[in-house]
Amino acid sequence: MKAVFLDASTLGSDVSLEPIKAVTGPLTCHPRTTPEQVTERLQGFDTVLVNKVVLGREHFEACPELNTIAVVATGLNNIDLEAARDHDIEVLNVTRYGRSTVAQHTMALILALATRLLDYDRDVRQGRWAQSNMFCLMDHPIMELEGKTLGIIGYGDLGQGVAERARAFGMDILLGCRPGQEPGEVDGHRRIPLEELLPRVDVLSLHCLLTDETRNLVGASELSKMKSSSLLINTSRGGLVDEQALADALRAGTIGGAGFDVLTEEPPRNGNPLLADDIPNLIITPHSAWASREARQRIVEITARNLTGIEGAK
Repeated sequence: MKAVFLDASTLGSDVSLEPIKAVTGPLTCHPRTTPEQVTERLQGFDTVLVNKVVLGREHFEACPELNTIAVVATGLNNIDLEAARDHDIEVLNVTRYGRSTVAQHTMALILALATRLLDYDRDVRQGRWAQSNMFCLMDHPIMELEGKTLGIIGYGDLGQGVAERARAFGMDILLGCRPGQEPGEVDGHRRIPLEELLPRVDVLSLHCLLTDETRNLVGASELSKMKSSSLLINTSRGGLVDEQALADALRAGTIGGAGFDVLTEEPPRNGNPLLADDIPNLIITPHSAWASREARQRIVEITARNLTGIEGAK
């Protein structure tokens, strides 16, 4: 096996790639690879590891030796899967690596929004508590999670991890149907159509993949059906939500807050409606929900297992 990793820096410098090297043998690593560099860097390799580098038909046609793509992530949006099939290239990805890490980040966003943590921290730092005429500040409404309803769309490993932690806070769980899904009962929780779910939930958390069917799953119409106090959480994919519609809803107060770890364009070099300074009760983190050291090392280990058994593996 001759393997190259085109964007090794995306896993960070604090993880060990030795489990992968034990399978592939020598591993050529590039910290980052621009689109213009991809074809050249694939030459002479039969196996390529990528996180976010885009691979398409033009690369496969120019690199006939390539037979395996190991994506060191779950999402496959950066791979032309049809072209890979046409060229008999096996595509591997990593699942079930981030349940604890993503779930704790999701709960952190929910808790920060429900308690208005950042607002109160800002008020203290600006001296408003010191100037208060009583012992506390109560300028921002606080939501108690116990007894509230958490709606989850996408009840795979990550959605289940969030549900497990939310139950510990006393929340009730309802599941929403993705496009094409039928209502029913899953793991003891009811799964109901999205239009029925939206007005019932106090928090809506998205954990589904981005597909043509789920793109803009939550738009202006869906936001208008939610409670004015409700929170929207997205630690999955930015394209699931119409970001302009969300910015408008937050400004208008038609929903209570939002916590996002993902945006449609990452990094948002061309700006984004959610990055405006005047949007209340909005927290955005830089696609870091997955990125604990433990989770990143787990990605390495799962990738190594994926590659074991591939022709040419050690």
